[in-house]
Amino acid sequence: MLSEGKGIIIVISGPSGVGKGTVVNMLINRMRDAVLSVSCTTRAPREGEKDGKSYFFISRNTFEKMIAEGGFLEYSNHFENYYGTPRFFVEQKIAEGKAVVLEIEVDGARRVREQFPENSLLLMIAPPSREELVRRLRLRGTEDEELIARRLERADYEMSRSSFYDYTIINDDLEETVENILKIVENRRRGIK
Repeated sequence: MLSEGKGIIIVISGPSGVGKGTVVNMLINRMRDAVLSVSCTTRAPREGEKDGKSYFFISRNTFEKMIAEGGFLEYSNHFENYYGTPRFFVEQKIAEGKAVVLEIEVDGARRVREQFPENSLLLMIAPPSREELVRRLRLRGTEDEELIARRLERADYEMSRSSFYDYTIINDDLEETVENILKIVENRRRGIK
């Protein structure tokens, strides 16, 4: 059950190419009180990404200063770039009773659970199969075969941690995936496990 008067942190994790970003966008559009926590990153923007909306694109020095000052709820360094969740925003929004959606990796999800055991809901988005994940990664056309291989290794690691999550949802049908998540969130808010 959630702490009374507090919001909920909905953590969405899963391998690259599983459709997390699309799922998150659909959740934000369908939940009246949902807010997306925009992460900070040191990686360069991809085509179409906007600073402050997709990510806060900051320098490595700025990121490391924020780490030293305790400015992140969680952060990680993978594929040679930092990613982190700004602490202040999340704490403010859950105090307001909002549903804060975080799209983060598995180690960050563990740190969120440690800090907010009563207010966090951890959801692992899984591909229907490894073959389908490979197909989706290649369809994106943003990575070469070497990076795809690294992403698949990371996917194996992430999926091996799925038992730590409250639910694992297979993203075979996008609409069904989002509807399942909405039901899970509603039940959690009503105190039903």
